[in-house]
Amino acid sequence: MRIMQLDAPSGTCTLAVGESLANLASYCTSGKTVIVTDNNVRRLHANKFPKAEIIEIERGEDAKTLATVHQLYEKFLELELDRSSLVIAIGGGIVCDVTAFAASTYLRGMRLALVPTTLLAQVDASVGGKNGVNFKGYKNLIGTIRQPELCLFDFDLLKTLSQQELRNGFAEIVKCGAIADANLFAYLEQHHSEAFSHKKTAIEKVVYDSLVVKTDIVAKDEREESGERMKLNFGHTLGHAIEKTIGLPHGEAISIGMVAVANLSVAKGLLSNKDAERIESLLKKIGLPTKLDYDKSKVIDAVRKDKKRREDDINFVLLEKIGKAKIEKININELEGIL
Repeated sequence: MRIMQLDAPSGTCTLAVGESLANLASYCTSGKTVIVTDNNVRRLHANKFPKAEIIEIERGEDAKTLATVHQLYEKFLELELDRSSLVIAIGGGIVCDVTAFAASTYLRGMRLALVPTTLLAQVDASVGGKNGVNFKGYKNLIGTIRQPELCLFDFDLLKTLSQQELRNGFAEIVKCGAIADANLFAYLEQHHSEAFSHKKTAIEKVVYDSLVVKTDIVAKDEREESGERMKLNFGHTLGHAIEKTIGLPHGEAISIGMVAVANLSVAKGLLSNKDAERIESLLKKIGLPTKLDYDKSKVIDAVRKDKKRREDDINFVLLEKIGKAKIEKININELEGIL
């Protein structure tokens, strides 16, 4: 196990990387503890849960709503939780996001720990303090930024995932390499099969290196004030729009978004054709899609609802080379033409 620490204005988070869920009880040392999870995670892993009240919420993107938050508020009230209570989310990105938002807003903030059980949640949703829910089908329109006190990463939990779930997570790992770690990207090119098949050294390396990228960026710019944190959105502006309009899984939509933006970076004279081809090739090797037929007007309409839009411009994450990203304003009309 390796311990990392993320120091940010909203709080300090300890990241226990490679820790076992079975040891979670040793971190629950004071206050009443409650666990939020879903029925699938409970069925698979409840034997490792610490003794605590368990609240189940629904699975899937449809559960990432204010209605689910309301459900949690009612349970928190019923259980008489106070600001010394510890709320633990054990599950994928939906469970982590919804629980974190509820805990961050109930009593103006309760103690929070996250145990992500999917690769996507381990390298993305659980790290960085962004907590939110969808509204009217648009992703994360309502949310907060507040660090949990603990994130526990148990790699054994990944062994129950489907290949599609693993690919979703690998899309975010490729993103981390593309924007800030050329060595991680090159390692994935050579060792993606080993990481995908749970070889211990490989999966631990790619997750740890991704966490280094994300925690370093978040520590510099937790609230996206300098633009540094915006780099984590590489491929996500288009990806989220595709995810909403087409209904693709998150990682698949982000994969298509990254390829599109890499080609946009080439068109704007920033990125070499060779690097764009490397990105597309790696995503294909992992089994992620890189192209899609879609309704352009619906995608553009979804982009207009993006949080990063400023009137007719939107801040876009482009690449100068693998391992180096930059932010540029793109006019939405120009984007429509490119698409």
